[in-house]
Amino acid sequence: MIRAFVALALPDAVVGALVAAQAGLPAGRAVEAATFHLTLAFLGERPEPVVEDVHYALAAIRGERFALRLEGLGLSGEGRPRVLHVGVGVATGLSRLREKVVQAARDAGLPFERRRYRPHVTLARFNAGLIGEEAERVRAFVARGASFRAGPFEVAEFALMRSRLGRSGPIYETLAIYPLRAGGSGSQGSGSPRSGDAQSGLPGADGA
Repeated sequence: MIRAFVALALPDAVVGALVAAQAGLPAGRAVEAATFHLTLAFLGERPEPVVEDVHYALAAIRGERFALRLEGLGLSGEGRPRVLHVGVGVATGLSRLREKVVQAARDAGLPFERRRYRPHVTLARFNAGLIGEEAERVRAFVARGASFRAGPFEVAEFALMRSRLGRSGPIYETLAIYPLRAGGSGSQGSGSPRSGDAQSGLPGADGA
C-alpha cells in the first residue's frame, strides 16, 4: 500500500520565509522546512496499481504555469485547533490545477468527496489540540503574523508524493514530477513526468 498525495513544492525563498514565520512559536511542534508543501489532493492509502493508474492520469494533464502567493497565518481544527498554517492568496491557476488533479484521480477510479478546498501550508501541529493559556498564546502569535506574505512565485510543476510515517513525523518521497507549460508561449508540456516512467511505472513504489 502507498499513502499518496499530489502537491506543489515551494521555492527556497518561500521556504526561508516560512521558517522565519515559525520563529517564536509558543507551543506545538514546528514542521521541518524540508517537508513544506502545498497539497492539491490527498489520495489516501492505495494499492500500488491504483497509484500507478493515477500517475498515468496525472501525466496526461495539460495546464499552464501560474503565480501563487502565500499570505496570513491561521489555525484549523474544530474545538481545539491542531494545526497552524499559512494561507494562500486568490489564485485562479491553483483552482484550475486542483480541479484537473481531482478529475484525473476520479478518471483513475478514486472517489473524491465534494468538499471545499482550503489550500494552505502547514507550519506547526498541536497533537493534543490547543486549550487554555496555551491557546491564547498561539492565537496572539497568529494575530502578529496576520501580515505575513511570501511570493508571488511561479508554479511550473506539480508532483505525486508518497508519505511514510516516521518516529519524528512524516517522511515524504517524490514519485513523479509533472511540468506545466509556459502560458502564452505556445509550447506544451510533454505530459510525461520528469521522474518516473509511464512505461515502467513509479520509482520507489515497492508496494510496502
